[in-house]
Amino acid sequence: MIGRFSFGLVLVANRGEIAVRIIRTVQKLGLQSAVVYHEVDARSLAVTLADHAINISGKTPVSSYLDADQIIAAALSVGAGAIHPGYGFLSENAGFARAVGAAGLVFVGPSASAIELMGDKIRARNFVARSGFPVAPSAIEEDDPGTFLDRARAVGAPLLVKPSAGGGGKGMRIVRDLAELDDAVAQARGEGLRYFGDGRLYAERFVERPRHIEVQVLGDSFGNVVHLHERECSVQRRFQKIIEETPSPALSADLRKTICETAAGIARAAGYRNAGTVEFIYGQGEFYFLEMNTRLQVEHPVTEMTTELDLVEQQLVVAAGHPLAFKQEDVRASGHAIEARLYAEAPERDFAPTTGKVLALAYPQGEGVRVDSGIAKGQLVTTSFDPMLAKIIVHASTRSEAIARASRAIEDFVLLGCETNAAFLGRILGDEGFKAGEVHTGYLDEHPGIAKGAAPDEGIQMRLLAATALLTRPVRDAAHAVPALHASIGSWRN
Repeated sequence: MIGRFSFGLVLVANRGEIAVRIIRTVQKLGLQSAVVYHEVDARSLAVTLADHAINISGKTPVSSYLDADQIIAAALSVGAGAIHPGYGFLSENAGFARAVGAAGLVFVGPSASAIELMGDKIRARNFVARSGFPVAPSAIEEDDPGTFLDRARAVGAPLLVKPSAGGGGKGMRIVRDLAELDDAVAQARGEGLRYFGDGRLYAERFVERPRHIEVQVLGDSFGNVVHLHERECSVQRRFQKIIEETPSPALSADLRKTICETAAGIARAAGYRNAGTVEFIYGQGEFYFLEMNTRLQVEHPVTEMTTELDLVEQQLVVAAGHPLAFKQEDVRASGHAIEARLYAEAPERDFAPTTGKVLALAYPQGEGVRVDSGIAKGQLVTTSFDPMLAKIIVHASTRSEAIARASRAIEDFVLLGCETNAAFLGRILGDEGFKAGEVHTGYLDEHPGIAKGAAPDEGIQMRLLAATALLTRPVRDAAHAVPALHASIGSWRN
């Protein structure tokens, strides 16, 4: 036993930046770390940093990280006492949580029963409604599958069709014309089965131009639940978050208190343990429950920057069976934090995925700047996984200062070898609507010019192409070569 922990080695069942993020805290606490990896990640930063790295395999790289039996066997092979699932992959899989416990290991997350209740969108929604918290009008397929489409039509358009399992916007469809409902249901069901192995659906009233507000909660095994304030995640594309911040510029002090206390109340009613996030849709002064993510969120660093709490450390403390060391009144948040997600994609070309070998890599430095990244120089960026490469997080005393700091940090981020969305992030931060705090989840769709950027100057473009051509060996060789006619003259002098 190392201090307050009954386990001395934690295996991270994940990859990329979140694996690196967890490994750093595990090692900071004096514990040993281990990570599983597929061969495509053999040169990743997580593999380099971990005390132990265990190769796993599968038909595809993704399937390797979804192989619960292989991951548990890897943990046992190095003497791990706990498994941290990170986010995505098996993090919200109740069967995996149970299997980890059955193997004599600690699952760093909520109980399997809590995942089944709150990690399942349909059950969570029903539970929240029964508990007296606000939810949107909806139709749930499993209540009566035969009448689902009719009940969904009765809710009225616009509708949001969603898979019961999973997250990250996968499978979601907005239906503004009920004649398109059948196709949307088929597509959503197909994606639900593909990504989560679960085709169950529900449909709820879609609020036009809503804001996405979420609240970080923490609970322990002794019934203590606190919230760590809210985050705004309204800058999205196809339900995938791009920029997150805290506090939300849209909430008054009273409304902030109400939403945060509602989130804590939902978690308390569920007997929730460990870290989780309660998400809400907010618009026109009203909010309602959207879903609960029974895991650590991608955007958790903005909460850490304003509260100075290490959420991974809190997860490990709770998983080790200890109570939270603070009460709600002890939680303080100061300043403003912003996170921007760096993706391997080209927004100017309809967000086409990009690949390549990382040839050069340098992170921005300075006060209030943090980068969470899982890439390393020499690593190949492929399309095998989610395109997120890194997260640029900043903290400042005011929102305007945080925006300026984030803009500079993005400009200072150097990654050569793979095209990214860095310029796009800079354009969002520089947008007048964003700076005024007037965004909503459809803001980028309403302002497509932010993604496209300004049209390049044709003269500059031609000069850049000419300079690039002169750097290639065939063009240089041709330019330096002596023409055959002149060469035939031989040497001469005047």
